Amino acid sequence: MTSSRWMRMLRLAAAGAGIFAIGSAFAQDYPTRPIKMIVGFAPGGPTDVIARVMAQDMTASLGQSVIVENRAGANSMIGTEAVAKSPPDGYTLLVSTLAHNVNPILIPDRVKYHPQKDFVAVSLAAVLPMIAVTAYDSPIRSIQDLVAKAKASPGAITYGSAGNGGSAHLAAALLETRSGAQMTHVPFKGNAPALTEVIAGRVGFMFYPAIGIADQVAQKRLRALGITTVTRHPDFPTVPTMAESGFPGFEEYSPGVGYLAPAGTPAAIVNKLVDAMRASLARPETRERMRSLGADIVGSTSAEFASWMQKDYERWARVIKAAGVKGE
Repeated sequence: MTSSRWMRMLRLAAAGAGIFAIGSAFAQDYPTRPIKMIVGFAPGGPTDVIARVMAQDMTASLGQSVIVENRAGANSMIGTEAVAKSPPDGYTLLVSTLAHNVNPILIPDRVKYHPQKDFVAVSLAAVLPMIAVTAYDSPIRSIQDLVAKAKASPGAITYGSAGNGGSAHLAAALLETRSGAQMTHVPFKGNAPALTEVIAGRVGFMFYPAIGIADQVAQKRLRALGITTVTRHPDFPTVPTMAESGFPGFEEYSPGVGYLAPAGTPAAIVNKLVDAMRASLARPETRERMRSLGADIVGSTSAEFASWMQKDYERWARVIKAAGVKGE
């Protein structure tokens, strides 16, 4: 090796060590100002509520305000793209949902971010199980009954959702592909109007987030058919899991709520955020609040969440392709 090449390598190594030292020192002081959590949806939804619960805990543990900012629009793409373009300094985070991976699959020409390359995974906070429901007086009594009726009359069974490519739509599409049954998707502008039509019996069924639905079931306005959890849910002890209904693996498709930072955010800062998030999720009060929202707490490491995100992208890509789901 020539002396000039050797000197060049030494200079590069020294520069890298200097950058690392600067980053480490910066992380030791972090945070020195408020942190923003961007939620790509309007206030009041489960993602927003989870973000606000955790932000309150993290404000106390980090010693700086953690502020939730709603940037709704384009199925969360406005907020997501804003975070992707933000400085990688740990002061702007994205609260990610199913849409983060699904948007690039469904509408690649309109998405201006790469779901993995433009972000660094921080932590998967929780997953939100889905529960299949129908009108209480519906002749459908179980998932098996639903599939049998759909197979007997292809296209006659309808299912509602909050819109094309959302969690309710894709969960039902997954059931179609797994069962070989043909059903008809009826999209609405939100879960609430879709559920109203299910209760009225004008739409056959829907997969609904297991959040705030227990009262409707208890009041016998809805009948719960199956739930996407590994074991039976404490709020719905008589409702079989999808695996018990003959469709194992549905729990892997429960939508996740996680946190992402812009690509290039120093590992030391990411780890500090992970610690603060996991501490929040370990608090009994927070755990109870999350449970009341129907969320299953995860609290992963950065590496675990990165692996989960990649697998989540791949599994939804398979479902979308198999079901022939098209972007709007």
